[in-house]
Amino acid sequence: MNGIGTIIGIEENTVLVKMDPNFKQEKSLVGLYMVFRDTERIMVGEVTNLKDNISYVNLLGEVKNNQFVFGAVHKPSLIATVSLLPDRLLPSILSSTSYSEGTDLYLGKSSVYNNINVTVKINDFFSNHFAIFGSSGSGKSCSCARIIQNIFVKKDPIPYRASIFIFDAYGEYHSAFSKITGSVPELNFKSYTTKQNFGETDLLSLPLWLLDVDDIALLLGAEKPSQLPIIEKALKLVTIFVKEESLVIKHKNDIIARALIDILATGNTPGQIRDQITSVLSQYNTKELNLDTMIYQPGYSRPLKQCLFIDASGKIRDIELITTFIQKFITDDLELEMPDGTFPYDLEDLKNAFDFALISEGVLTNEKVFDEVNILKVRLHGLVNSNYKKYFTHDHFVDRDQYIRELLTANNGKKAQIINFNINYVDDRFAKNIVKIYSKLLFDYAKGLDEKASMPFHLVLEEAHRYVQNDNDVNLLGYNIFERITKEGRKYGVILGLITQRPSEMSETVLSQCTNFLIFKMLHPKDVDYIREMVPNITNEIVKKLRILQPGTCIAFGSAFKVPIVIDIDMPDPAPTSSSCDVSGIWFVQNPRMHKSDVS
Repeated sequence: MNGIGTIIGIEENTVLVKMDPNFKQEKSLVGLYMVFRDTERIMVGEVTNLKDNISYVNLLGEVKNNQFVFGAVHKPSLIATVSLLPDRLLPSILSSTSYSEGTDLYLGKSSVYNNINVTVKINDFFSNHFAIFGSSGSGKSCSCARIIQNIFVKKDPIPYRASIFIFDAYGEYHSAFSKITGSVPELNFKSYTTKQNFGETDLLSLPLWLLDVDDIALLLGAEKPSQLPIIEKALKLVTIFVKEESLVIKHKNDIIARALIDILATGNTPGQIRDQITSVLSQYNTKELNLDTMIYQPGYSRPLKQCLFIDASGKIRDIELITTFIQKFITDDLELEMPDGTFPYDLEDLKNAFDFALISEGVLTNEKVFDEVNILKVRLHGLVNSNYKKYFTHDHFVDRDQYIRELLTANNGKKAQIINFNINYVDDRFAKNIVKIYSKLLFDYAKGLDEKASMPFHLVLEEAHRYVQNDNDVNLLGYNIFERITKEGRKYGVILGLITQRPSEMSETVLSQCTNFLIFKMLHPKDVDYIREMVPNITNEIVKKLRILQPGTCIAFGSAFKVPIVIDIDMPDPAPTSSSCDVSGIWFVQNPRMHKSDVS
């Protein structure tokens, strides 16, 4: 009999150990690490089950030069000595070696070995996309807040150049980070909100002129690639419509005239031609070209609308006169270019340009195309007339680089390390588009830096299943911004952090690119099965634990961890406002007669 037991069998990666009846252990063996010593090597495994005095040990790796190395390449012999892992080797498994303030991060304590801190190399965790899963109430938000707080309690050195953008679905994180300046004066928190008429926090403000065709397509809910040309044409027209009036009128006249010539050339009946021309000029006109514009002939003149008169023979007698007159407004030397972000424009300008883009592309005479693009026009008009219009106004002109610098500058003029977007006060569709547009804006900026990955951006998405979905974006635009970031972002220093209670609703591509995982208690069978299938390197032993974890306790694994570890994460201080409703505290009151009615 050797050590604490004898190996009686090996099944794939599991070693079966018959425990010595004389071995006494005050706490359960399950979750502890065992060591198997052969002549040439030392192997380590985790006890996953204990039945009929037989321990089932899942092999994890080996000890080399007093350091744990993950990877169960070898199996122990049946005569290997069996013992529990000595305390001196525990940090080599649970913690990063040679802890340093500038390179390491404390996460929490081991749930099995209570006195051992779990730490990771900051680069191993934050240089890779990560995901935090857990059912409602499992401690996701509090743990995420605590981990970020652990970064910013460092005082020598300090994470001055960190740039963490939090897309806050419920407005929970303001309370957790708003006081970071108090602990370290050089660190700052900045917050934007979608709650209008709220003076304590800056209103989210995204300059419209920084958006491109893809952004506008998302904003208007485009569904087909055939809708993109009309958006592109509208943006090109914006470059003209915000300039001096004479040039604007010249372009508008050209667009209207070409549309009218197309109508005259359709071969439709005189009645249809008259009605279509009347319709176009009723909606789209200038002071020089409209239904009341006078057409002069030798000896008399008439307004254009009278020239559309159909005579007794059923013809428009003055059709050649109208054609000649309209052709004078066509100009062949007009050029259009996409806006380049060097001049401002607003939603009213875009709406005006969009209206003229419809007739410029001949949409009004094509019912099939009209149905596809008119819905975009309706949505744009709706946006112009909604409260959401305020989110696309900016009180001064900035280009893209200046705007990014504004985001990263706190109200005291110093560098902001945490930038929080409270998107709780807009509907889910609009919130999703805002998150996508900001993510794309930051990704494009990072790609354009002269020195690659010189300014890392971390995008933390609370309730990520609302935004990172299997959308139609790939069919519409040719890409999904979150999939692009997870595939290409690491090389540019753009890292996603995904927090969700429903991983099964997320994009498989995005999830498959995540490298580190913190998984809290999960109950929904669909989500548990999805994690089993989609998350790299997850084992059945991990999956079995997901249903019984306590709040604030997670299973952590990935490139930053030597082995999967069960961690108790400390409560954040201060905490995010993510606690459940205090029903009993609201229900029960002293002396109800002294309270005024709460029902208005």
